[in-house]
Amino acid sequence: MSILIKNVTLLPMGAKKEPIEDTNIYIEGDKIQYIGELKEDLKVDKVIDGKNKVAMPGLVNAHTHISMSLLRNYADDVPLYEWLTQKIWPVEANLTEEDVYWGAMLSIAEMIQSGITCFSDMYFFMEEVGKAAEETGIRGVLSRGTIEEESEALNKEKLDYTKNLYKNWNGKADGRIKVMVAPHAPYTCSPAYLEKIIDLAKELGAGIHIHLSETKKEVEDSFEQYKKSPIKHVYDLGLFEIPTLAAHCVHVSDEDIEILSANGVSVVNNPGSNLKLASGFAPVEKMINRGVNVALGTDGSSSNNNLNMFEEMNLAAVINKAVNESAVSIPAITAIEMATSNGAKALNWEDEIGSIEVGKKADLILVDMNKPHLYPRHNVVSALAYSCQASDVETVIVDGKVLMEKYELKTIDIEKVMYNAEKVAHSLVNR
Repeated sequence: MSILIKNVTLLPMGAKKEPIEDTNIYIEGDKIQYIGELKEDLKVDKVIDGKNKVAMPGLVNAHTHISMSLLRNYADDVPLYEWLTQKIWPVEANLTEEDVYWGAMLSIAEMIQSGITCFSDMYFFMEEVGKAAEETGIRGVLSRGTIEEESEALNKEKLDYTKNLYKNWNGKADGRIKVMVAPHAPYTCSPAYLEKIIDLAKELGAGIHIHLSETKKEVEDSFEQYKKSPIKHVYDLGLFEIPTLAAHCVHVSDEDIEILSANGVSVVNNPGSNLKLASGFAPVEKMINRGVNVALGTDGSSSNNNLNMFEEMNLAAVINKAVNESAVSIPAITAIEMATSNGAKALNWEDEIGSIEVGKKADLILVDMNKPHLYPRHNVVSALAYSCQASDVETVIVDGKVLMEKYELKTIDIEKVMYNAEKVAHSLVNR
């Protein structure tokens, strides 16, 4: 299918970070074919009017647990350790494949409606998430969160699961799906088990997705047990020899940041979740200034409680300013970069997505600027980072396919999804 988006304001990102007024974008198949002056003689299958709209790269939610939407508003105002051990993990022990599928469908609908075209997920029954991504047309990275058990047989079974997940799903759905290896965290996996996971990642040629240094307690416990920080601990085990996506990195020292930078580790900042769970606030500006690639994520919507990347961009920009007592800390364009091109780089997808450029995949969104809260239009970049709402996303295209147009989802029966998600969520909690 060929698509023309005409007379649109374009924020390309990538090498060009300045808005381009009144331009045209030609999409052929799954790629961006041409950007520039209108070609009158070009025949296309579909024309989208870009007047009063901004085209920007689809947002990349680089760390989330999408099926946790089933536990949205279930356990709030509770400290992280208590939240996990007393509220979340006991319920998750009763999860079924059907639960995960409908939770994934619910979250994918929410993500598409808010302009997210790519997500990186860590959870259970990941084939079900793969099915949901394949059916809906979104782009995603699947990783089975791996927590060590007392049983060696169970631990081997988890590694075999990931191996099969990679074999069956990596590159599936016309290349829209990738698979990573996901040790949950160094406090839930022993050094010996982490080494086995590292070996598996090397065998598969897959990246690693892990939680690191999320809380003060985690860091204090690591020093008590290993005499080093979680980041130094996994570095010494050789984990960073593999492309790594490190979620959180809230409590990090200068030495930690140097290790992350020197090893090309991508950090995913999750400001909404970190704030709500009182985990703290990551030194984002310091990491970026030292060359660390910092992406953005929502975390799961049981700890956020939404999958709104526009909210995360806003938080990343405004709270860094407050924490650093500097109005120039994390300017608007940097926050947008974290949510787009930095996210693509974190998922090793920067050659195909993260910016709107000729030859790249047609993963883009149209933001409706014809709203009272987006007038007057002094600065488009500032409007996107500070004024825009997720509900301002009007059209979403992934891989050259329209997933939402004029606010209408094209690949999801939203009434059916909400009905089934509500049903399985209550059944899960009652179990």
